[in-house]
Amino acid sequence: MHKDKKNMNIPELTMGVRNLAALRACKDQADAVYFSLDRLSLRARAQDITPDNLAEFVEEVHEYGLKGYLTVNSVIYPDDIQELNNVLETAATAEVDAIIAWDPAAIIKAADHDLKIHISTQANVSNQESANFYKSLGASRVVLARELSLEQIREIRKDTDIELETFIHGAMCQAVSGRCYLSAYLLGKSGNCGECSQPCRWEWSLHSDNGAIVDIEGKYLISAKDLCMIEHIPELAEAGINSFKVEGRLKNPGYTSTVSKCYRQALDDYKNETFDLEKIRVLKEELSREYNRGFSTGFYFGYPGPDGLASESDMNASPVKREAVGVVLNYFPKSKAASIRLLEQGLDVGDNIIIEGNTTYVEQEVTSIVHEGENVNGVEKGYEIGLKVEDVVRKNDRVFKTNEA
Repeated sequence: MHKDKKNMNIPELTMGVRNLAALRACKDQADAVYFSLDRLSLRARAQDITPDNLAEFVEEVHEYGLKGYLTVNSVIYPDDIQELNNVLETAATAEVDAIIAWDPAAIIKAADHDLKIHISTQANVSNQESANFYKSLGASRVVLARELSLEQIREIRKDTDIELETFIHGAMCQAVSGRCYLSAYLLGKSGNCGECSQPCRWEWSLHSDNGAIVDIEGKYLISAKDLCMIEHIPELAEAGINSFKVEGRLKNPGYTSTVSKCYRQALDDYKNETFDLEKIRVLKEELSREYNRGFSTGFYFGYPGPDGLASESDMNASPVKREAVGVVLNYFPKSKAASIRLLEQGLDVGDNIIIEGNTTYVEQEVTSIVHEGENVNGVEKGYEIGLKVEDVVRKNDRVFKTNEA
């Protein structure tokens, strides 16, 4: 298959993470992670990493042998300049491996702080001239526009030696690489400042010119399917892409763990010349069990048609659903048990649960429940219970039950 294995291009696997729990979930599979602070990012809801704990977070990233990239990709307004300076100074002190940015202010000031620069997909880099322009500004990598086909990426690769990164998995914005104003227009919450309310995921009605509502099968008219390119790893690698990027800075650690394992396996199989579509289909089935809106190949093989839209399903197409159960009140290390308040619903022995927090991710079956000093088979919501747990959990961690449809 590959005559010269030494010259094989094995792209870096770069995972989006929101906190320490997500970092730890992918530390053995990823080559790099990218993340946001609680400001100047398009994922403003990712609040766990702040200027105060950034250095500690990056230190742990480096302890795992990974690279850490900080995303600073919101629109920069005049009153954001001082904040931008503060963030980049903090990033330099924390020794992040690169800043992901597109606003010229962020690019210039990152260079002033001697920070390595990756150009965000928000810049919509769609040709080799643009890639080389950003290289002339000091950038070492561009995250290419999502609207590019694989053939176009090959053409760009021929005429630039800057590193190329592309998204290979995760949610696709209806505006793709563009800057969407729908949320700002409808709700006053700008997606370009990290506050997108995702109106493209809502149910919409289609009206004709005369005011009549058009009868349509699907209700989610502008909700794009998720990207999934696991079946096409060899083609992407051979196109000269240097880094494979997985969307998911707001995803739970279980998602991060599964997706990183699947793509690591696919990349390793490619490297070892054991890449097999039958094995890949098993991995894709595993991916489909995590949160998704159905899968498509985006623009890689041409403009997506109606099959690129998730018009039939409300948000999550996975057969596995997470349902909120309650919150951890306390953890008892000697007995390896936790007290839990059942806020949203009850819990039974045999249920599959996830306990999750900023630094916690535990996935297990409920093996025993204690209520008012007695071992019981189940308890309804509203009560406090004792629960055996398989790893350390912490106060205020959330408890979820997983069910398969």
